Amino acid sequence: MQGVKTILNFFKKIISSVRNETEPVAAKNKIYSRAEHNISRSMISESALKVLYRLQREGFEAYLVGGCVRDLLLGREPKDFDVVTNADPDQVRKVFRNCRLIGRRFRLAHVHFGREIIEVATFRGAGEEQSDKQVLNNEGRLLRDNVYGTIEEDVWRRDFSVNALYYNIKDFSVVDFVGGMADHKAGILRLIGDPEMRFREDPVRMLRAVRFAVKLGFKLDSDCEKAIHNDAQLLASIPSARLYDEALKLFLSGYALQTFEMLRHYGLFQVLFPSTENSLAIEENGFPRLLLIKALENSDNRIAEGKTVTAYFLWAAFLWESVQILAKEKMKKGEVEYIAYQDAASEIIARQIKSTALPRHISMAMREVWNMQPKFNARIGSKPSRLIGHPRFRAGYDFLLLRSETGGADPELAAWWTRYQNASENEQRKMTQPPRNSQGSKSGRKRSYHRKPKDSAPKTES
Repeated sequence: MQGVKTILNFFKKIISSVRNETEPVAAKNKIYSRAEHNISRSMISESALKVLYRLQREGFEAYLVGGCVRDLLLGREPKDFDVVTNADPDQVRKVFRNCRLIGRRFRLAHVHFGREIIEVATFRGAGEEQSDKQVLNNEGRLLRDNVYGTIEEDVWRRDFSVNALYYNIKDFSVVDFVGGMADHKAGILRLIGDPEMRFREDPVRMLRAVRFAVKLGFKLDSDCEKAIHNDAQLLASIPSARLYDEALKLFLSGYALQTFEMLRHYGLFQVLFPSTENSLAIEENGFPRLLLIKALENSDNRIAEGKTVTAYFLWAAFLWESVQILAKEKMKKGEVEYIAYQDAASEIIARQIKSTALPRHISMAMREVWNMQPKFNARIGSKPSRLIGHPRFRAGYDFLLLRSETGGADPELAAWWTRYQNASENEQRKMTQPPRNSQGSKSGRKRSYHRKPKDSAPKTES
């Protein structure tokens, strides 16, 4: 093990020396004055401003950095505001009583203002030698990184040039070390440093590249594209719990359909959803399977309308075709339909958990939605009223609509359930009555009554 660390350190020194030859020094950075950009303090959260000014008064450097600066330049409202400083986490905690330190891979300070949290990070250093503060695994991926440094070093530890712009509260300027402003104006997403090496440090950066490109409407730099095509399988080394969190960001941000298409283009989707990728290659009756496409489209529309989207419903759509294909294979081998679907669901979920971990409440909710689908076929008697009382009826009904729109269920069945749930109680009873039997006792035929025949024999007197 010690030999592996020595080799890693040796190669890291070589990479670092090459990087140092190509990295500009602080004197070569470009500073955009207030008149040269559109960021105003009125666009910045009051809590973030408090943190910036307080750190400055305490004698520390303080900048906004990352996605918030990028979004402000685009005229968008940032989701959150991140601050970077030369104060270490313990010093930040001393400045703010409402501060908590978090993180193991990299220590961060969270300053709380009610529900709003301002994240404060210390400038990261070059970390030329592996130590107890910086740990890599055998593949070269960073596991822990608590090496602190200067702003000139910190910029080279960030991922994309448009995420490495620093807003200086001291003079309201934007500091650019890596041509981020030019990339921002050109709409290009470019990795800082060598893409191959950066993706090996953290393969999740490939997912971030796709997410940012779709969200911002930017084009990936050609070197970045080539590296993703080559290194897509590195994602398989990332813990499934982390990939689940990243998948939520990818598909619940309002750009799910575009993200899905780009992930497939670069070979990343098959790492996240291997069973789904396999099912998409199998056409049904000569037509591509459209349920997932429609689900992603509906999800984006709901988010655009300000409505909620649940992870379990989307994951149920991701895996439904895989469950169906496997269940049909099991039925061909003699399994009863209900058991075949139950076993197929268990097997597909077990496979998926190896790629993206699924919390138990998510997998249970997916099963409920799937199990509800055959129950929609029962429309006589008390079963419909019991089904409509199910806690997840609405999700199950929406899934039925999705199936009916993409050829997986009878549209008449979906229309019946739409009418039924909106009908009055009296109308619902009529809709669920069994059809009258035209051959039954109430067919209109008259009943015949036969009198008991009289005894015709003469009576005799005693």
